[in-house]
Amino acid sequence: MEDPKNKDQMLFTNLVIMFQTAAMQHMGKIKNPISDKIERDIEQAKISIDILDMIQRKTEGNLEEYESKLLKSVLQDLRLNYVHERDKKEEETTKTPEGESEEKDRPPKEDDTQSNEQEKKD
Repeated sequence: MEDPKNKDQMLFTNLVIMFQTAAMQHMGKIKNPISDKIERDIEQAKISIDILDMIQRKTEGNLEEYESKLLKSVLQDLRLNYVHERDKKEEETTKTPEGESEEKDRPPKEDDTQSNEQEKKD
């Protein structure tokens, strides 16, 4: 017969990893296995992190040491990644895509080419 304590520990670990994986997928850190594409939905990532945070608060004092350390570690990692991805998204939205793409995509002007050639000679 299976030990209920070991089963609960395994189920708890799977639950934490399930939400961790969901958050990482929503942050675009790993591929969605269904679509086989990188997809970003930062708000959904936050929901998964918030659920794990709620689980941590609600289970405080009732977890085994391993479970508590796992949850704390996963939350720290997810929060750091979330802040990075959120800030990256904010940077992308504050940039002017038209101006950037014009600079990157425009063919070099004749005088640009000449000045580049002059710099190479010097």
